[in-house]
Amino acid sequence: MRRLLQKLAYSLRHNGRDWTVFFLSLLLAFSIWLLHNLSLDYSDFVTVRMTASCSNIEGHATQSSNVCDVVARCRTSGYNIIKSRLALRRNHVQVPFDRQSLTLKSGDVYYITRRELSESAHHLFGEKVEVEYFLTDTLYFRFPYETNKKVPVFPVLSLSFEPQYMSQGSLEIVPDSVRIYGEPYHLANVDRVFTEPVKLQDLKSGAAGVARIERIKGVRLAENEVHYSIEVMRYVEITREVTIEPVNVPPDKEMMIYPSKADVVFKCVFPLISDVDHAVFQIDYEDYINSRSRKCIPSPGYLPDGVLEYEIVPEIFECVLTEK
Repeated sequence: MRRLLQKLAYSLRHNGRDWTVFFLSLLLAFSIWLLHNLSLDYSDFVTVRMTASCSNIEGHATQSSNVCDVVARCRTSGYNIIKSRLALRRNHVQVPFDRQSLTLKSGDVYYITRRELSESAHHLFGEKVEVEYFLTDTLYFRFPYETNKKVPVFPVLSLSFEPQYMSQGSLEIVPDSVRIYGEPYHLANVDRVFTEPVKLQDLKSGAAGVARIERIKGVRLAENEVHYSIEVMRYVEITREVTIEPVNVPPDKEMMIYPSKADVVFKCVFPLISDVDHAVFQIDYEDYINSRSRKCIPSPGYLPDGVLEYEIVPEIFECVLTEK
């Protein structure tokens, strides 16, 4: 026996590479055998997890809230049998039914029988599977009662612009509100929906796109996305020193403002279409009377055409009222 093993080992050591060739050949042969056997048809029990969907049950959700197991004896390839067993652990199949296929049991519970399952076999097991018979007889599905309401859409936005550029108006979204559906207790605390983050950086021209609406657990959206757009324009900055003027002061009183002048940075359309030297800023006597701190924020009495925004420094002014 020892001599026989020595001869076998010697034959496999020929030119130093035969061990590798032997194992590779063995692995290749096993792979061919495995693929051949997986391609053959077998008859076995297959289990599929499923939910039911129906779009025309008025006042109810379009998808069942529970998951049911369907068991059938099927004839198919070994590959499909292994794939179905792996899929059973990961997810479930959603099978569509029309209203006539669902029978009301009570409340929001509907059921289907073996006949409806046979008609939907291709949804459950695929086109290449032959169902011999079903072990499952009747399945019950709950389609919860639901209400609906319309809520605004709030864009989640991150914006930045190239120097000397700014937005011309706010971001526009279409639609700006959507109808949501769900069980009453799910909708009770939902008064708005949000988009996924929209990030627009270093803009110097208009931008547009599509943003998906964030999903809310237990809530179904009539629209899953919105279209957004924003206009961008170029501007020029001009700084001027202006006098802050009191207005509507009674004739027998005098209102002094400290400081009496301020620096104003104007953002104007480009190219410039008017002179900002004529801009007027003022503090109204009524604002002073209604201010507990006797400090007021000036407002523009006149702004030339083409002024988009302004920034005044300082922002708050102290006022002193005296008798004449």
